[in-house]
Amino acid sequence: MRTTRSNTSPAEWERRLGAIAEAVGTDFAASVNRIADATARPDPFRVLVSTLISLRTRDEVTFAASDRLLSRAPTAADLAALPEQTIAELIYPAGFYRTKAGNLRRIAATLVDNRGGAVPDMLEELTALPGVGRKTANLVLGLGFGIPAICVDVHVHRIPNRLGWIATRTPEQSESALMEVLPREYWIPINQLLVGFGQAVCTPQSPWCSRCPLAGECPRVGVTRSR
Repeated sequence: MRTTRSNTSPAEWERRLGAIAEAVGTDFAASVNRIADATARPDPFRVLVSTLISLRTRDEVTFAASDRLLSRAPTAADLAALPEQTIAELIYPAGFYRTKAGNLRRIAATLVDNRGGAVPDMLEELTALPGVGRKTANLVLGLGFGIPAICVDVHVHRIPNRLGWIATRTPEQSESALMEVLPREYWIPINQLLVGFGQAVCTPQSPWCSRCPLAGECPRVGVTRSR
């Protein structure tokens, strides 16, 4: 696993990520970020629920499904009181909606029984919940609690490797490598930045290199065809 820690200054990171942010534009916001921003104060429960729904699910479906469920069950106690079938109906057509409904109800019951309904703010406790992996846990820490954490999804794994910022094989390795090279102030926003960039410009197949503000410095690792 290779990183570029020794030769990348904070100013260089600001330039790179600023260019990506400009390419993404101000209108883009991932569904979980929109859910998180919908309340005056961060609500870890809303972030946890919407992130679980978002797995293997398009943004527009995630937002609508999360809104339906959270309008009906805004707290862990409310969610634990719903039948699993009702939860499934509320989040349909999210991917694997029946499995997610079971996990959501079990999580809510666990939070009510063991934590008075509160979402834990530690990675180990979050990943002990049904269906919660590191990606979900880190997004909850960042968006729900404001605790610096890097949420690595397919975009956050692919794009830094394609750009040559890191050289890793797995999302777990990418998380560790990015924690070494990326200034802490960018740990939380990097997910939203790269998700938007990965959807609009640096797509998985045939990326829009002609639109990329970093094209002149990108080694295009793994790219065989571009536009």
